[in-house]
Amino acid sequence: MDFALMWEITPLLLKAAWITVTISVLGFILGLLVATILVMMRASAFRLIRWPARIYVSVIRGTPFFVQLLIFYYGGSAFGINLDAYTAGVLALGLNIGAYMSEAIRGSLLAVDNGQNEASRSLGFSRTQTMISIILPQAAGLMIRSLGVLAVILIKGSSLVSIISVVELTYQSQRIISSTYKPFEVFAVSAGLYLILIYGVISFVDWLYNRYTRYLSH
Repeated sequence: MDFALMWEITPLLLKAAWITVTISVLGFILGLLVATILVMMRASAFRLIRWPARIYVSVIRGTPFFVQLLIFYYGGSAFGINLDAYTAGVLALGLNIGAYMSEAIRGSLLAVDNGQNEASRSLGFSRTQTMISIILPQAAGLMIRSLGVLAVILIKGSSLVSIISVVELTYQSQRIISSTYKPFEVFAVSAGLYLILIYGVISFVDWLYNRYTRYLSH
């Protein structure tokens, strides 16, 4: 174990870890936006609105993220759109995780007993009022947990953007290995940083969930 090397490369990998954080956060925000749109489309009474959302979710979940990433990066030029690697990575991550988020959100909403909806409507609440005031508050706890799991998956999946030369944690690790020829030490530091990021997300999700449940109990 070359501990001196591990100490020396840590600042470089910390900078790359920040890129991992930013691309994951932006991908998560985009994914949440995409998921919200998909859930609204799936709830529509019109088949022409529901079916495109169902097809989108099926295609995204049925194809590898690796392939989707390459399509975004190299396929844009076919339509005259030249995306830099970072932008392509954010778009691919967001549009991919959005499909999974939509199913998580939809599942959380469906988990609320239908009697809640019927009781609310019988009291004169509109469909929108019922969703905002009755269904969402009860489903939010499940959403927090589900979206937290997907955030962890997103951070892990962000390592794949290294294949299009985004200088995030995995890509930087590979560059350092090419000059030091010490993959164990480099990836040990890299793995440690990934663990810190993921543990941070898990801790935040637990804190947020506990705060929310205490808020509901009051």
